[in-house]
Amino acid sequence: MAVTRKSGRVPPVRPAPQKQPAGTPVVPPPPVWKLCLYVAGQTPRSTRACANLTTICERHLQGQYVIEVIDLLEHPHLARGAQIVAVPTLVVKLPDQVRRIIGDLTDTERTLVGLALRQVG
Repeated sequence: MAVTRKSGRVPPVRPAPQKQPAGTPVVPPPPVWKLCLYVAGQTPRSTRACANLTTICERHLQGQYVIEVIDLLEHPHLARGAQIVAVPTLVVKLPDQVRRIIGDLTDTERTLVGLALRQVG
């Protein structure tokens, strides 16, 4: 499995209008989630993790995501820089932090909590 990228349907960036009437709130563009899935070859767990992540993103992020899959068998040097100690591992880069979720992402509720899309409860 080579380094590949999958993108959800991210709407095109539209330029801001030249002038806005006074008092009109500026609506920021929706965030794009940057997800990096580290795997080791095409094992059943790696394949399941890719499929589960794609399903979760399509259901809960409405296509506003980018998934990068990195195969550590082909690029082992990338594991150290990303502090990967087990595979598959999903790394979510948020503006103020980095989150890691280890496993094949079968437990959707746990994955949603890890992505901060659901409250613990």
